[in-house]
Amino acid sequence: MRVPRLVFIAFAAASFLPARAQFVIEYNSPVRLVRTSEDSWFADFGKDAFGTLILQINTDRRDTLEIHLGEKLAAPGRIDRKPGGSIRYTRVMLPVGPDSKEYVINLPPDKRNTNPPAVSLPDSFGVVMPFRYCEIKNFRGILVPGSLKQKAFSWKFNPLAGRFYSSDTILNAVWELCKYTIKATSFTGCYIDGDRERIPYEADAYINQLSHYAVDNEYEPARRTCEYFMEHPTWPTEWILHTVMLFYQDYMYTGDISLIEKYYESLKKKTLLSLAREDGLISSKSPELTGRLMGELGFSDTTQRIRDIVDWPPAQKDTGWKLATPEGERDGYEMKEINTVVNSFHYHNLVLMSEIARKLGKEDDSRFFSGRALKVRDAVNAKLFNPATGRYVDGEGSEHSSLHANMFPLAFGLVPEENVKSVVQFIKSGGMACSVYGAQFLLEGLYEAGEAEYAFSLLTSTTDRSWYNMIRAGSTITLEAWDMKYKPNLDWNHAWGAAPANIIVRNMWGIKPLAPGFEKAVIRPQMAGLKYSEITAPTVKGPVHGRFVKSKNGTETYFLSIPKGINETLLLLPPGSGNLKINGNRHRKGEPEIRLQPGDYKIEIVK
Repeated sequence: MRVPRLVFIAFAAASFLPARAQFVIEYNSPVRLVRTSEDSWFADFGKDAFGTLILQINTDRRDTLEIHLGEKLAAPGRIDRKPGGSIRYTRVMLPVGPDSKEYVINLPPDKRNTNPPAVSLPDSFGVVMPFRYCEIKNFRGILVPGSLKQKAFSWKFNPLAGRFYSSDTILNAVWELCKYTIKATSFTGCYIDGDRERIPYEADAYINQLSHYAVDNEYEPARRTCEYFMEHPTWPTEWILHTVMLFYQDYMYTGDISLIEKYYESLKKKTLLSLAREDGLISSKSPELTGRLMGELGFSDTTQRIRDIVDWPPAQKDTGWKLATPEGERDGYEMKEINTVVNSFHYHNLVLMSEIARKLGKEDDSRFFSGRALKVRDAVNAKLFNPATGRYVDGEGSEHSSLHANMFPLAFGLVPEENVKSVVQFIKSGGMACSVYGAQFLLEGLYEAGEAEYAFSLLTSTTDRSWYNMIRAGSTITLEAWDMKYKPNLDWNHAWGAAPANIIVRNMWGIKPLAPGFEKAVIRPQMAGLKYSEITAPTVKGPVHGRFVKSKNGTETYFLSIPKGINETLLLLPPGSGNLKINGNRHRKGEPEIRLQPGDYKIEIVK
C-alpha cells in the first residue's frame, strides 16, 4: 500500500543544492508480509527505495530484534546476505522494550558514500540505503502491514506527468522500470551515479537529465547538477565533453538562458578546443593539456589529467575479475591518441556551442564554432573512415572498427549520406556490444537513421544484455551494467541505465523541443514493432499527448494533442507514408513536413 506522501523543504548543506530543496518522504507499507517461522517475519515493499525502516510494535519485555534489509533475494522469503558487487544488504540489532512503540532504524553508514566527495544529504535524513525487502527475527508477536513502513526519500515527482503504454508488454515493463528509476534515485536532489559512490558524473547525469525530462517536467535537479560540474568535473575525457550537452538540453527544455550566460566562457573550455592540432582533431595526449588547462576545466587538483575512457575499460589487473567480455564494454576498441569517439564528441560540442553563441548574440563566436565543426567533420571523415570497409576505425593508425567508433559518429550526425548505409549495416551486425551508457547513443543513432525496427528489437530484447534482464534479475531500478558478469561491482540503482525512458519519448515518438523552452516542437514517430501506443510527454508548456493505432488493413492513425504554449509543431512522418488525412481532410500528397498549430489532430496514413 502506498500511503500519502509528505513534501517538505530541506535547507541542504551541499552548496549545489537549491536553498529550499523540495524533497518528498513516502511511508510505504509492505505489499507482502508473511510469518516465516514462530519468531520470524518477511516483508516485501514491492519496490527498491532509498530510506530506512520504521517499526511499530508492542512488546511487554525487553529484547533485541534482528533486522535484515536488502535489495536482493537468495530464495523466496530470504534476503541475500552476500549479494555481491555493490548490491545492498545490512543487518541491524534493535533493542526493544515496553517503554517504546515506534522505532526508526538507525542504519550503519557506508564510509564511501557518506563522506566527501559523495553528495551530502540533509542532516534530517539520517543514514539511508536502498532496500526492498525486510526480515525481522526474534519477534514472536503479531505484525500487520501497518506495523512496518519503508520510509523512502526522493525529490518531488509527479507520476502523472509522463506516461507511456503500448501493445508490447516488455516495452511497457522497461518503461516502468526506467520511469521509477528516475524517481527513486533523485533522493539527493541531484543526479548521482549510484549508491556505491553517490557522486555526480557528467555522462551519468546526461542520461539521467534526458530521462527525467521525459517522465516529469521538473528541472531543478538537472540545473543544480549542471552547476556542480563547473567546480567538480570528473576525469574521463568524454565525460568532460558531456558538459556542453547538459547545458544545451537545459536551455532547450526550459527556455531559461541564464545558465549558459553565466558559464559561457567556461563552456568554451569544456569543448577541449585547446587540445586541437592543426587539422582540428583533439587528443588528451596533447602537450597543451597542462595544469593551467585543468584548472580552467574546473579541477582543484591541477596535477590531474583527463583520460579517454570509451565506455567501460577492461578490468584492472588488481581486481581479479573474470569478465564475460575481457575488453570491458569497448567492443575491442583500440585506444589511439587521436580516437574516433572523443573526436565525435568534440564535433558535437562545437555544433552545440555554435548554436549557443548564436542564441547569446555572439555571432563571431557562432561562426567560429561552426567553422571548426566543419573542419573536424572533414578531418574525421578523411582520416578516421575506411572507404574499403565502409566503416570508421577506432582511431588514427588503427585498422580495427568497433561498434563505438561507428555509433557515435552516427548519433552525432558526422556520417555523410553516402556512407550511412554501410555504417548502419556494420552497427547492426554487432548487437548490444556496449554498456547501458553506450546504449543511449546506439539507440539515438539508429532512430536518427530510420532504423526503428532494429532499435525496437534492442529495447525489447530478453538476452542478458537487455533491460528485461534487469527485471528478470529482480531489480526495480536500473542496474549499472547489463549483468554481474559484465561488471562485478555493479549496483542495482544506477540511473544511467534508464536510457529507454528518453529514447521512447525523444526517438520512438520523436517528441523534442525544436526551439528553446518548447516554443516550437518536433514530432517524428517511428512505431516499428507496435500496433498500439499512447504517450504523455511533459514539457514546460504543458503535456503533449499522443496515441497511435495500426489497424489490420495497415492504416496507421495518430491522435495528437498539442498544448497552446507550443506555437508550432513540425510533424515528420516516415518516408513513403502514403495518403494522409488530417482531421478528415486529405493532405497534399508528397509534402514532407506537416506544420501543426496548438490543438487536437487525427492523422490517418492510408497505405
